[in-house]
Amino acid sequence: MDPEWGWLLTVGCPVPAILLCRPHCSCDGLSSAGSLADSQGAALFSQRRLHADGLYLFSREEMIVNSLSLCYHNKLILAPMVRVGTLPMRLLALDYGADIVYCEELVDLKMLQCKRVVNEVLKTVDFVAPDDRVVFRTCEREQNRVVFQMGTSDAERALAVARLVENDVAAIDVNMGCPKEYSTKGGMGAALLSDPDKIEKILSTLVKGTHRPVTCKIRILPSLEDTLSLVKRIERTGIAAIAVHGRKREERPQHPVSCEVIKAIAETLSIPVIANGGSHDHIQKHLDIEGFRQATAASSVMVARAAMWNPSIFLKDGLRPLEEVMEKYIKYAVQYDNHYTNTKYCLCQMLREQLESPQGRLLHAAQSSQEICEAFGLGAFYEETMRELDARRADFLAKTPEGTEEPTEDTTGIIKMAVRFDRRVYPPQVTPKMCLLEWCRREKLAQPVYETVQRPLDRMFCSVVTVAEQKYQSTLWDKSKKLAEQTAAIVCLRSQGLPEGRLGEENPSLNKRKREAPDQDPGVPRGQEPAVPGEICKKPFVALENGEESLLEGW
Repeated sequence: MDPEWGWLLTVGCPVPAILLCRPHCSCDGLSSAGSLADSQGAALFSQRRLHADGLYLFSREEMIVNSLSLCYHNKLILAPMVRVGTLPMRLLALDYGADIVYCEELVDLKMLQCKRVVNEVLKTVDFVAPDDRVVFRTCEREQNRVVFQMGTSDAERALAVARLVENDVAAIDVNMGCPKEYSTKGGMGAALLSDPDKIEKILSTLVKGTHRPVTCKIRILPSLEDTLSLVKRIERTGIAAIAVHGRKREERPQHPVSCEVIKAIAETLSIPVIANGGSHDHIQKHLDIEGFRQATAASSVMVARAAMWNPSIFLKDGLRPLEEVMEKYIKYAVQYDNHYTNTKYCLCQMLREQLESPQGRLLHAAQSSQEICEAFGLGAFYEETMRELDARRADFLAKTPEGTEEPTEDTTGIIKMAVRFDRRVYPPQVTPKMCLLEWCRREKLAQPVYETVQRPLDRMFCSVVTVAEQKYQSTLWDKSKKLAEQTAAIVCLRSQGLPEGRLGEENPSLNKRKREAPDQDPGVPRGQEPAVPGEICKKPFVALENGEESLLEGW
């Protein structure tokens, strides 16, 4: 390194390079310069003097120094997939040999509402929405290899999101290929392909404004000429690489992927081209990945559906048995508190034609992470992991006494019991909250009022229910607001000697209602909004004819 000019850049790497890469990188130990694409690099090279050792010299001000810069040459990449590319799947793909993993597309507007939270219990970094939904969760193990993909149609919003997450990810990607309506209706995804000016503005803003490599993922246009014109314009923005799904916007997986178009792009551009779209037709086993790369002349290959079906597609030794793969996935899902609905969805994609098997039926019936574990013979693992997480939580709270405080409201006169809600002992259409509401109606009492707080340090919930001016509360904290409310209802019912709806109990007056899923994804609105950390929310409910619960008007 020259003391005056700073970093030395070599001329031998396929793209301008500034940083040492991992030993197995194909560019001889140097990684791509992230935000210095060939167009920018060529301009800088022409103005710089050549060092005696054959190395170009750049001043520090002209460089983005990034210790997490990715090399996109000769890499196996897990594609971004909605509902699939969450943390358990990404870690599993890394286990089986993926070099780079993309998260699912996350919309900029949703991310900008999020708060970055260090989860001391799970050892993760969470980006949490106001409704307490974890929108993006990552951990140290994947930090150097996870690419954050966003859905955006605005350059300034895109930059704000990039700056929010850039310290926790290895690169930033913009989705410009998703043809689904939920993406295109907001001008995102494949809708951007018809607006090259907006594409250029978004990518240029990101390249100049973030310290991470910037990439994008596109689909091909109706004509080769238009496609090549677009990708050359994209390259000039300074991005580090481009992923190309070899289908047009209106085409779906049943349509053949256009390897020849991807090849033409790869032969035209200087930056790495990542080939995508080869699952099923081209990629059915690990060796097929290299065949697809050669057919497209691409630098790297991005695998989507084939990896969703069996993430061990990345393993050089060949596919592992599906039972083994699913067991590893479930363990990651439990260890990182993945929501059971997402876990269930991913397992269903792996089972595919086996969904009607006995195990598939058990999975279909599962309504919690514990039930999923039991369906796969992992009940003991679940219990052990929960004990370990509880111990971590207790240890963490013991070191931070302020985190162990009860709700800020005066607790004098509250009837308390140490109970939890176990949904397995209740019929599908009955919950304690339903039983309590029905009892209040029969007795002509006011609606139960639930006051819920969230403990900021570990994001656990506690709820107090008020019935006939008496308050009831469980002394045990729960990991979701809905579970906390159910336990509060149980305390009230048990203290009054009332049936709570458990299997085998007599409760003929209880109308059969649609069950409120106590462990439901908090991102799906169902009447009550989750509590703001440290605040108490009081919301009276009424029962509607369809069995749903609704806020009284005016609240």
